[in-house]
Amino acid sequence: MRILLVEDNQQIARSLTEVLVKHNYTVDLAMDGKIGWQYIEGLTYDLILLDLMLPKIDGITLCRQLRSIGITTPVLMLTAKDTSMDRVLGLDVGADDYVVKPFDLPELFARIRALLRRGNIGASPLLAWEHLELDPSNEIVRYQGNILKLTSKEYAILELLLRTGNRTLSRSAIIDRLWTMDNLPQEDAIKFHVKELRKKLKLAGAPVDLIETVYGLGYRLKPI
Repeated sequence: MRILLVEDNQQIARSLTEVLVKHNYTVDLAMDGKIGWQYIEGLTYDLILLDLMLPKIDGITLCRQLRSIGITTPVLMLTAKDTSMDRVLGLDVGADDYVVKPFDLPELFARIRALLRRGNIGASPLLAWEHLELDPSNEIVRYQGNILKLTSKEYAILELLLRTGNRTLSRSAIIDRLWTMDNLPQEDAIKFHVKELRKKLKLAGAPVDLIETVYGLGYRLKPI
């Protein structure tokens, strides 16, 4: 899942980016509202973490701006201002949730997971495909009850495939969703990660073609 973090406090930005990456999120960091807007115009995000007080373009203006052009990406406001008026203003311009600094990390991640699920109201937090299950809340993957030990990129690719269903994902689409702009891999790297992922799935009892190669197009989960 790809997250845009717009935060001008270097210490908060650095520490929050590190912990998000450890939880298998792909994170682009913008240190002011103008750069944040440039990212939003050029890329697709699953979630935007948006500081309220930002240089160049503040969080309220940025949120209002993206909603005015029809961008529906969930927005979680991060701010040190804990007043009712500030919360109401943030929600009124289109923010989906509001967390006050200093925030509790378990609560923040619970709110992140809730917003990422919101697009599918009533859905189980588990992502499942036949005997394969991925639990985003504790980052555990099982096949027929067997736990798979995956690298962060293997986990991210599998989660993306599960969220996509039986639609085909090209290698370039996987790169766009799971790598940051300053760390783009060659497409052969995707082939390597998928190959290793297939090996681990097979060891857990999955069929070798659970992840199908659609030649000339990309990858998908084998239709049930």
